[in-house]
Amino acid sequence: MKRPLLGLAAGLAIVAATVGVRAATPIMRGVIDPQQARIDYMLKCQGCHRPDGSGDDRSNPPMRNIVAQFLGVPGGREFLGRVPGVSTVDLDDARLANLLNWTLYTYDPVHMPADFRPYTATEIGKLRRHPLRLERAGMRARLVGGFMQERIQTQSP
Repeated sequence: MKRPLLGLAAGLAIVAATVGVRAATPIMRGVIDPQQARIDYMLKCQGCHRPDGSGDDRSNPPMRNIVAQFLGVPGGREFLGRVPGVSTVDLDDARLANLLNWTLYTYDPVHMPADFRPYTATEIGKLRRHPLRLERAGMRARLVGGFMQERIQTQSP
């Protein structure tokens, strides 16, 4: 008689643990396959931007704690889809949209806008037709200056 109860208790514990894991998993809108995105990041991005998204602050800018801030300044969203590493990577548009959405949530969740509209394959396809080249560094500096200025203004009394 005790065995069925023990089996039931163990089964309930497994269900509770599974539900707890699902409840703790953050919602990442536009991320269809987080595991694929992680693999794509490891294979296509982390060699330059490092496994933790810290970059080197010279030729491979950091993403950690900064990348989602681009979404809050005019032209920033488009910039992320046009930087050379994004626009020229050998992934199809759907996988690239998945990867870019995952990167935003993974490396800068604090700055993700509540009304974030995920990148789509169609949008990525349009953006990557116009990759940034030499103008990338200047454009990035202007955009970073824009959200840094906004941060200063919101912190001032």
